[in-house]
Amino acid sequence: MKHVITALVQNQPGVLAHISGMFAARGFNIDSLVVGRTEDSELSRMTIVVVGDDTVLEQVRKQLGKVIPVVKVRDFTNTENVQRDLLLIRVHAPSEKRPAVVDLVNLFRGRVADVARSSVVVELTGTEDKIEAFIDLVRPYGIRELARTGVIAMQRGGRK
Repeated sequence: MKHVITALVQNQPGVLAHISGMFAARGFNIDSLVVGRTEDSELSRMTIVVVGDDTVLEQVRKQLGKVIPVVKVRDFTNTENVQRDLLLIRVHAPSEKRPAVVDLVNLFRGRVADVARSSVVVELTGTEDKIEAFIDLVRPYGIRELARTGVIAMQRGGRK
């Protein structure tokens, strides 16, 4: 099972290496890892997707709580939350195939970010399932390049 965890960490050099090293040393596999600034310039938010059972999740949470630069750990397993992934994908789309590709982009509420003679770059945000479904549908056209951010998450509603 996939578990989404966020860690609010001190924004200082070496924190990412320290935390990823902790995962590696204990044999935990990271499915996705995103790090970004927050509203507080002294803090960054790490969103980590870990695959495993509840025992693995509990160990990850405990280990993260012991790391000095970690300010707060939050598990989204049993909370209502919003999760998004960002995809940039270059799809083979010569002029005769471009309308079909653009129709798919519009169907998924994506955006054509760049058009070239034989390809388009598409920007798409959504859940992992939505991103995977779009990739599957454009695969027959030919994927030239693909980049994803990984999952970011936030609790629904007001902060508790």
